[in-house]
Amino acid sequence: MPRPQPRARAATAAAALVLATLTAVPAHAAAPDVVAVDFAQRTGPVHGGATGMLYGLSDPGVPGDSLLAGARPRTIAQKAPDGDQHPNGDALKVADGFFAAGGEEIVVYMQDVYSQWPYENRGIDDYLAKVDTMVRKVVRERPKDKGKFVWVPFNEPDGIWYQNWNTSKQKFFSDWKAVFERIRSIDPAARIVGPNEANYNPGRLRDFLTWAKATSCAGDQQGNCLPDIMAWHELSRSRLADYRGHYEDYRRMERELGIGPLPINIDEYGNRRDMSVPGQIIQWISLFEDTKVDADMAYWTYAGNLDDHAVRTRQANGGWWLLKWYADLTGQTVRTTPPQLDVADTVQAVAAIDEPARRGTVLVGGGSQPVRLDVSGLAAAVFGPQVDVLVSRTTWSGYEGDALKPPVVAARRTAVRDGRIQVDLPGGDVMAAYRVTIVPSTGAAPATDAPWTTSVEAESATLTAAQAFNQDTTADPQLYATSGRRDVGAMNQTGSAVTFSVTVPRDGRYRLGILQGANKIPGRHALFVDGRLDRIVQYSANLSWTYRGRTDVELTLAAGTHQLSLRTSADGATRLPGSDITLDRFDLTEVTGAERAAYPADEARLSGGARITREGKGPAIALGGGARATFFVAAGQDGYHDLTLSYKASAAGDLGVRLDGREVRGLRATRPGEGASRARVYLPAGVSKVEVSGPAGLELRELTTVRTAQADTAIHRVEAEQARLAGTAKAVTVPATSASNASGGVYVGDLGNGAGNTLTLARPAGFGAGEYVLLTHYANADRNTGHPYNTDVISRFLDITETGGATTRGVFRHNYAWDNFWPQATPLTLTTQDGALVLGNAGAYGPNVDRLELARLVLEVRNS
Repeated sequence: MPRPQPRARAATAAAALVLATLTAVPAHAAAPDVVAVDFAQRTGPVHGGATGMLYGLSDPGVPGDSLLAGARPRTIAQKAPDGDQHPNGDALKVADGFFAAGGEEIVVYMQDVYSQWPYENRGIDDYLAKVDTMVRKVVRERPKDKGKFVWVPFNEPDGIWYQNWNTSKQKFFSDWKAVFERIRSIDPAARIVGPNEANYNPGRLRDFLTWAKATSCAGDQQGNCLPDIMAWHELSRSRLADYRGHYEDYRRMERELGIGPLPINIDEYGNRRDMSVPGQIIQWISLFEDTKVDADMAYWTYAGNLDDHAVRTRQANGGWWLLKWYADLTGQTVRTTPPQLDVADTVQAVAAIDEPARRGTVLVGGGSQPVRLDVSGLAAAVFGPQVDVLVSRTTWSGYEGDALKPPVVAARRTAVRDGRIQVDLPGGDVMAAYRVTIVPSTGAAPATDAPWTTSVEAESATLTAAQAFNQDTTADPQLYATSGRRDVGAMNQTGSAVTFSVTVPRDGRYRLGILQGANKIPGRHALFVDGRLDRIVQYSANLSWTYRGRTDVELTLAAGTHQLSLRTSADGATRLPGSDITLDRFDLTEVTGAERAAYPADEARLSGGARITREGKGPAIALGGGARATFFVAAGQDGYHDLTLSYKASAAGDLGVRLDGREVRGLRATRPGEGASRARVYLPAGVSKVEVSGPAGLELRELTTVRTAQADTAIHRVEAEQARLAGTAKAVTVPATSASNASGGVYVGDLGNGAGNTLTLARPAGFGAGEYVLLTHYANADRNTGHPYNTDVISRFLDITETGGATTRGVFRHNYAWDNFWPQATPLTLTTQDGALVLGNAGAYGPNVDRLELARLVLEVRNS
């Protein structure tokens, strides 16, 4: 794992977000960065290996299965079975969830069996005994898929155990041979990864490969000691410029030595400032997809959050959507030519064509200037004479800032001339990335769905008893990402305030998103609108002042200019608890109605023979037999949503719908022709996976979700302290000095660590057998503190037992403070009519619990 390294722009207040127009850039605008995309020049099948993860998973269910499936990393790197380096992330424990989500290969960091960093050196005999134990355990417990586990004998040997190559070279060769032979003696088919150095060291690497080729290792079919997979790390900003040179040098070295070509896994890459930022990650993706290698994002923060792309347990941040877009790519990659190749922090792109789907996709971002895509090679046989172009945008929402489905910010229908079109994208947001989809024109003309929005940098506001700080992530890429590379802190006085103006276009509701950092405790600010107290803003605890979350509040504003002010005191005399909060950026977005999202046919992942058709009313997915369409839908709030499928049917027939793997019954096409089927379902906040099948001849056009908050009256809510407590479980009143979000100021603690220490939730009338979701508002700040830079967070668990029925284990990841409550959904299948739900954990402490909500998975189904 990587070794630690040492630790702006000012936006105009009320500057409106500029949307892409897909027309020529005006003469007064900045000259665009031109990216050429040639769909006629194919560069090979989409590999999809660039967004692997080191310690991206921690425990079964952390992060959520649907979030993992949406990102679909091809590889992950995790610790050795029963390793002591970190409290979780065990390769065997996360394997089932990873493979079920479409993952293909687990890279086992064998030296992570040790507890210290750098690893304690107890001699090769001690290490070989540990190697023996871990390999035998994988062979014993995973006999059918042991080949999906690949073994890294040494991690960063250029920095640990074998630093001085002049004196340690022969020792490394001897130890490599010993570990190699021990692995192969247990599993002759095992694949071995190496040398896995912290840097690309061509001299050391040539020495190693020369020796490994010439040396016989027992158990190797080729009679040598060469690794099966080549690996090294790319862990600094400069590697964005250097990597291609490293790759080309390595391939040249292989040819000269007469080995390979070996598959490559760059199993650690990137810096803190890159993770979660679409405009940064797209640059890395372009490198690794171009060279068709696997690559794993570095583990800088804590295990189980997809290397800073998962919010809480199942929510997505802006960076996750780029991972999802990349995972959606199918077909062949095509040639892209950015204005500057191998220059760090510049616009880069990846593009692919799926000929059977008649679809071209470009992922682009990373620059601050407007971008012009010069698109060529749009063959008439694939795209026809006219195409529809849709541009979606995802940008940074903070590490712990939820991002819903990226809006379509521009769309048009345009003629193709000589296989060419131009697409213009806006500049100004270096943290953003765009997905440009090009398909043959059918049906209604494409349309945008982006609401009005504006952003204000905190440092450009008026500061009172507060201070702006530089967070220059170019000079120090190991800083956490910051919008505009500056933020505002030192809000530690009664009169501290950040005040700014916004001008809104019309009367209505607006959502204010506050990107902020609360340092391991929840906090509060007073929000004043036009000089009057509007509300107290409740912030969740964060990892640190610079590890950003985002807190949303809804305002009603009249058209015109308003002054907004976040203050540490509501009355000017008393400072609010936890008010020393770092502020980074304010996003104000118009709310145009109930939360709604549309997922058209081109956004589905297809399997089982499903295919896209493009006739009549527009794109549709032809289903029937084993054909499946999979969508990843995002909900902003826990609660009921209407999930509607629109389709054309050739005959009546049942629709198969699974929501996060649970069947939604009763949906069917009732007759031939155009139709729609709707299910009112409970969606937890975050990403859910919806799988759809149908009868032969059914063409699925679109899936939509609409929030139906009025249906939430069907949810049974209980404060935890009002449930039946047993054993050590007790009600705890939060002190007045806490900024806790515990409802009513009371929660239940000391659950678990003994079979009798429980909380019992009685089932109300009408909540009989069936499929449910239990939403538990919990707090868990358990962690180890020994690692020099990783935050070794620990998940806690509750066993939820239906009296007279089964037991389901709920997982609750670390959430920074013991009085900081987050909702966590656990699916339940209840089999009795009224058996109470008993929450506990006989073997270990559970989380603190604030309140519980029990909801039926499906309220109603309608077909039309």
